[in-house]
Amino acid sequence: MVTDINQLDTSKTYFYFDYLSWQFEGMVELIRGKIVKMSPAPSDRHQVVSGNLHREFSSFLKNNPCRVFHAPYDVRLTRSLNDKEILNVVQPDICIICDPGKRDERGCNGAPDLIIEILSPATSRKDVKDKFELYEEAGVREYWIVDPLENLTDVFVLQNNKYQLVKKYVDDDIVPVNLLPELFINMKDIFEE
Repeated sequence: MVTDINQLDTSKTYFYFDYLSWQFEGMVELIRGKIVKMSPAPSDRHQVVSGNLHREFSSFLKNNPCRVFHAPYDVRLTRSLNDKEILNVVQPDICIICDPGKRDERGCNGAPDLIIEILSPATSRKDVKDKFELYEEAGVREYWIVDPLENLTDVFVLQNNKYQLVKKYVDDDIVPVNLLPELFINMKDIFEE
């Protein structure tokens, strides 16, 4: 049994099967079978923005089959049911899943419909490059990258299997949620303390 992350060989490829057996402090993700350490507790600002986003989506989705989840919540980016074949397990800050068949007691199996990552200094490269490519390949329909320090939100929509930037939203812009055409979120509400 692995009780310390230092017991793991970071050059090795791991699967969800391995991930489930680890008993150490701290959270990790698997990206293409490689261990990626998550940052320690998020900053106060990160948590405020995450809470505001969760509130906006939760209240809108009250009588809707789509559901909103926040980290920690395992998202297995595969449709395989075999834990020994799953190479990608991520913990998005926020995700929305509209197909109840993708949800199980361990999280989400397959691509969520919308994922939001809130940048922090330790994770910005991973969120902007590695996860961007991973989510695009997995078929996540809409991806938001939120910068809580600059009060910016980049919204990408999957078209022909490639992400297209819809717009960079700032200040008091109104963000239309492509996945949920009746929902519009004011940037002020996302970034207010």
